Amino acid sequence: MSRVAIFIDGGYVDKVVEREFEGTRLDFLKLSSQAAGSDERLRTYYYHCPPFQSSPPTQEERDRVSRADAFFRQLTLLPRFEVRKGRLQKVGGVFQQKKVDVLMAIDLVHLAATKQIQRAVLVTGDSDLVPAIELAKFEGVITDLYYHPSAVHHELFEAVDDRHTIDEEFVKKIRRK
Repeated sequence: MSRVAIFIDGGYVDKVVEREFEGTRLDFLKLSSQAAGSDERLRTYYYHCPPFQSSPPTQEERDRVSRADAFFRQLTLLPRFEVRKGRLQKVGGVFQQKKVDVLMAIDLVHLAATKQIQRAVLVTGDSDLVPAIELAKFEGVITDLYYHPSAVHHELFEAVDDRHTIDEEFVKKIRRK
């Protein structure tokens, strides 16, 4: 049996679920278990940004941040879960995540280089992780990608060892009841 780490880009999952699965609520422990399969799950890392707050924040912004904080706390209470927070920055009127890809890449490379995992499961669509994936593979780690065809960069798709589509059948297995 191999040891696996699961790396979830929360912003990516939010977009895919909202666009493709009508905002279905997911059970992230079920997602982790499905992705780990029969391998031992070392840990699941969940990456996301708290919602943006202006200065001073509006009541609506404070409420959104409060709900996000509660969600992040719930995740940290799940067995072997870590939440890594980036920050949301407004650039030219568009919100962008900052630090999320770097945190994910650092964790992946560290676990691979220290031989703590033999398999890495990534739930993302971003090609910024390709160099980290290549290094993990060089260290002998098998890389799996969970993705939706409408939201995956071709370089990421080509860089991983195995690919799994986030489709209706998969979402049914990990839906929150």
